[in-house]
Amino acid sequence: MLFTRKAAAVWLSLAFERVLTAQTPLSSHTPSSFYPGIESDLGQWNLDEGPAVNATGHLVFETANSLLQHWANTRHRIGHTIVPGTIPVGTLLYHGAITGPHLPTALDWVSVEPDHSMLFCQGPIETGCWHVTLAVTRPMKVLYFDGNSAAKILEGTLDTQDLLAWSEMKPEWVRNEERRIKDLCKWGQKHGVNGFVRMEMNFEIMICNFTSHMEVISFLNLESIRTGVERGYLPEDPNTSLIYSRTSVSHIFELMHSASWRENYPGETRIMLDFSELVSFYDTALVPSLVPRRVGLDRWDHRVAGISPEDVERVQDRLAQALARPPSITSGIDWKTVLRVVVDRYASRLEFIQHLLNLSLDDGSIFDHAQQIQRQLRTVLLPYTVFAALPPNTSVTANATNSWAAPVFRECATSHAASIAYRGTSLTPSERLLLQAVRETTHEICRVVTKMWASGMNSGVDAFYPPEQRPEVDHIHTLTGEWKEDVTQLISWLDWSVWVKCRPACGFEEMCYLPTWPFGFFPTPGAPLQPQWDSGSLWPDPNTGEWKRPQPKCIRRREPYSF
Repeated sequence: MLFTRKAAAVWLSLAFERVLTAQTPLSSHTPSSFYPGIESDLGQWNLDEGPAVNATGHLVFETANSLLQHWANTRHRIGHTIVPGTIPVGTLLYHGAITGPHLPTALDWVSVEPDHSMLFCQGPIETGCWHVTLAVTRPMKVLYFDGNSAAKILEGTLDTQDLLAWSEMKPEWVRNEERRIKDLCKWGQKHGVNGFVRMEMNFEIMICNFTSHMEVISFLNLESIRTGVERGYLPEDPNTSLIYSRTSVSHIFELMHSASWRENYPGETRIMLDFSELVSFYDTALVPSLVPRRVGLDRWDHRVAGISPEDVERVQDRLAQALARPPSITSGIDWKTVLRVVVDRYASRLEFIQHLLNLSLDDGSIFDHAQQIQRQLRTVLLPYTVFAALPPNTSVTANATNSWAAPVFRECATSHAASIAYRGTSLTPSERLLLQAVRETTHEICRVVTKMWASGMNSGVDAFYPPEQRPEVDHIHTLTGEWKEDVTQLISWLDWSVWVKCRPACGFEEMCYLPTWPFGFFPTPGAPLQPQWDSGSLWPDPNTGEWKRPQPKCIRRREPYSF
């Protein structure tokens, strides 16, 4: 066994040396900032200066990173982004017909999953219903509204659509879907848009013309889903209605199960979004009137309501310009991947560091534990730890302010965006917004991680630079307490939905679920627009925090179902 270990060690050493000798350095004296325009004044990289209170770069970042992902847009239902997109040739779409075996002559909806469209495939039990499968025959230009944008509620999910269709919010028309699709398509006709993508239980598309971009693949006479629900009607008594029968509850669950396939990255891939023409209501230059309305509010409470008429006009003009701009004008940058690379690089490591800091330890193991965390911090910063960045032994001031670590902070913060920033004028306004979002987000991540790492160096818990004497236990407890506060604040500020998960993980017969509209929102016909709930129903109480701030929970994947 000993010989085997030695042989393995020798082999790894030789292999590593061979890899190194096969690589030729570009330069032995690479400048600290290769791209012009990167701040060379290290005094500008202050580890103690956090983001502005009204900063929105991290919000632009996370909303853009979450586009067409069911989980994030269920968690934050009120959308703030409108994005042009294309549905490629060959994409299959589905429609549950209620009027017989022919295409709709009026404006209507299609779904991306048959599990969704089958809910609308209604007809008498004796004759069944008609379900059509369509294929896109030429690229279909669409607009996507993020958030739970097909939820017909008064809490703001329809705000961005209303602004586009009517230049103002119309809460009295919250359920007037026929008027909404008619006026959206009227606007879209001027710009070559044939569909509007929204998220209900799953993603759907409001189609303006069924014959211009699609052909029928099949039109099948199927057995009706026995929900007992007619279109436009929701039951008065959910506990006795047929919608809560065993068969229909099973279908509703399977609809939610099919939506879970698109929960996280890459999301719904059958709709290709053009990030270079994204319009965000978190763009403070484009929509300055919303800045004071967000002061002091959690993200859950952000609304587009209260936007000024001037800002509405600017948003509409920006969208019109985006839809008219030829694709060749854009930079060609894959922004979806740029954003995701940042999340992939930092999400799991920050989560693990937070986990380590939440463990309870005795005095005897606290030093070794702090060294483990310091190693994790060093791993995050490894590609940016320039050799010259070491704490000076003689400067008390430098150690107190951690100014010696500024080069590491700078290299980390600029690594993802420097080359893009160098492109300058070739970026569209939307791309410059996304660039700024990446910059602000990575700036804060790198500021906090560098600050934590530098504090560990100064405190003597870095194994690469061990102190002559082990630090006092009280000092280590103080250090880890500061670390815990720093990483908790950072994760809260970033608010990435990738961290929202069921803990502990669900079993094989379960799935992780966020309370999803419309379950729990069945109003009495003719009653005022307000949520209804009965303590005996299957659905969550929409008047509690579970609706306002959805939290993940495990639900059964087999009977008896519960939500």
